[in-house]
Amino acid sequence: TGPTGVDITSAPVKLAFMPAANRANPAAGDWKTAAWANGPTARLLVGPDGGALTLSRGDYRVWITFDPPGGENIVGPSGHLGII
Repeated sequence: TGPTGVDITSAPVKLAFMPAANRANPAAGDWKTAAWANGPTARLLVGPDGGALTLSRGDYRVWITFDPPGGENIVGPSGHLGII
C-alpha cells in the first residue's frame, strides 16, 4: 500500500522474483514491468507460454517497487511465490 490518501495506481509498478535462498535485494536487471489490477494490486504474468518471465521450480520472494506522487519511491518485499 502507498501513503495515506495517495492514488498509487497512477505510478508505474515493477516486480522482482528472487530465489528464497538469495537474501540480497533485487538488482536493476531483476525488475520486470508489471501492471495494476483492480486497485492497488500489482500483477505480472509468469509462465512458460507467453509470460513476462519463466521461473524454474522453487520458492521465490516477490518484491515490488513503485514511485507514487511525492518524494519517496516505495521498494519492499510483497510476498512469496512457489513454483512446483
